[in-house]
Amino acid sequence: MTQYDLVIRGGSVIDGTGSPPFDADVAISGGVIVHVGAVSGSAKTEIDARGQIVTPGFVDVHTHYDGHVAWHSRLIPSSWHGVTTVVMGNCGVGFAPVREKDRALLMEIMEGVEDIPMHVMKAGLEWDWDSFGDYMRALDRRPHDIDICAQVPHAALRIYVMGERAVRREAATPADIAEMRQLLAQAIREGAVGFSTTRAAIHKTGTGDQMPTFGADAQELVGIAMGLKDAGAGVLEYRMDFHIKAHREAEFDIARRMVQASGRPLTISLFQENKAPEEWKNMLALVEQAWAEGIPIRAQVAPRQIGNLLGLQASENPFFETKTYREIAAKPLAERLRIMRDPEFRSRLLAEPRPQGSRPYHLMYWMGEPFDYKLPAENTISAIAQREGRDPAQVAYDMLLDDEGRNFIFYAGANYSYGDFDACSTLLKSPATISGLGDAGAHVTTTVDASYTTYHLCYWAKQRQQDGFDLPWAVKRLTSENAAAVGLGDRGIIAAGKKADINVIQPDAIGFDRPTMIFDYPDGGGRLVQKGRGYTATIVSGIPVYLNGEPTGALPGRIARPVAAEG
Repeated sequence: MTQYDLVIRGGSVIDGTGSPPFDADVAISGGVIVHVGAVSGSAKTEIDARGQIVTPGFVDVHTHYDGHVAWHSRLIPSSWHGVTTVVMGNCGVGFAPVREKDRALLMEIMEGVEDIPMHVMKAGLEWDWDSFGDYMRALDRRPHDIDICAQVPHAALRIYVMGERAVRREAATPADIAEMRQLLAQAIREGAVGFSTTRAAIHKTGTGDQMPTFGADAQELVGIAMGLKDAGAGVLEYRMDFHIKAHREAEFDIARRMVQASGRPLTISLFQENKAPEEWKNMLALVEQAWAEGIPIRAQVAPRQIGNLLGLQASENPFFETKTYREIAAKPLAERLRIMRDPEFRSRLLAEPRPQGSRPYHLMYWMGEPFDYKLPAENTISAIAQREGRDPAQVAYDMLLDDEGRNFIFYAGANYSYGDFDACSTLLKSPATISGLGDAGAHVTTTVDASYTTYHLCYWAKQRQQDGFDLPWAVKRLTSENAAAVGLGDRGIIAAGKKADINVIQPDAIGFDRPTMIFDYPDGGGRLVQKGRGYTATIVSGIPVYLNGEPTGALPGRIARPVAAEG
């Protein structure tokens, strides 16, 4: 008679606490870890982990799968990179609560802020919900490969309560604030993990208008945050402009007031911006000061560049804003290739100046093989053009035609302003930061940063050990720290009694493939994906969902709700 559902045998366990690895078996029954150590009993299924590491499943705290989960059961590419729990509803955008008359507006906001195509959302969303609780129940009716956490987005909440006044960005009345506070508390009690908002000027609707949340006053934000105090649970996520001192200090003051009034933790997004590459240091100083004072504010940071892939299959390329390229932009790829190979068209396009403010060539990189995000300066289009005695536009044009138009140029949008990872290193070392900002599910035709979890392991833990980074540190960043940051005390550590979300990984093989475009979204929509390497098994609730990178067919993922850690 079998004693366990699953036993992982002989692996080197990195348990998520930051402790050194240790050799052990891991026994699982009923979706829970029941024993870590020498396991003599038998199991229905066994995984041989000798020569491999065994880690908790990764928790990605910053995704935008709000639409994706409504039409797909598999949360790839995240689940290809060891992620077993995702948190969506970030940056104040999402699809609930919603009244029927406002559905188009929420899609318009999502299209503008997170670059999810309107035609995909129109075809894929069934809208069989009104309240936030209804939304979560609708999502739970579709099984998924990994677990999902949802936050209540400020934009949807504000529009639900204030209607057109929210769109006109009028000040919320005390009655409005009281209703938003009550609805947030109700959503938290029904399982939402928190509340998110955006105050960033760059976040606009699909029609170019400012977000309904832009400029909402402190009274509104603090009042809404009190809903978390009422519910006794939940976290706050806050996207702000930090590159201008006056904005930074005013916004951070609001963030502190939200935390102090609600008693709940808050995270903000922080990265090195190309337009102000030193200002992240001032923002980090504010966060670290608050953290040292015992105010639970932390920054979400990324372990590499936040980048855009530019190409003929993507929604952007170095020439996509020129009049000449727009003449052919809507044509099929093969037709565009034929036209772009015509010398007359090439001359005409290259003679047209790119609009002011276009991305600079010195931050655009040739994607070499094997692909590595640690991109050398000699791989920039500017450097290549200088070596070859050509104009950078000519180099970029020819790159777009490579591989029958399937090639991509990498634009380092953030965290690589000086061509190095010094900013990332400082941000990752800070005790007042957590790892995130992969944005999985958003910017689907320009960005595929969901592989950041794998990058923690294959770069920082392997190539930067001399700087104090190692595997126990990387695993802790991706597991117990992130789980605790969003109130999921039941996971993130390999120990008896914890949820059996686990990865078995070949440390020497960890890495990723080159990004590719697939067309599996509703209405034939395309999106960028990037497969991970070295993942022998990814296990959710004790059930293997991926073995050697391939799906097993199991879909045990469900809506995850906040759970306090024991002890």
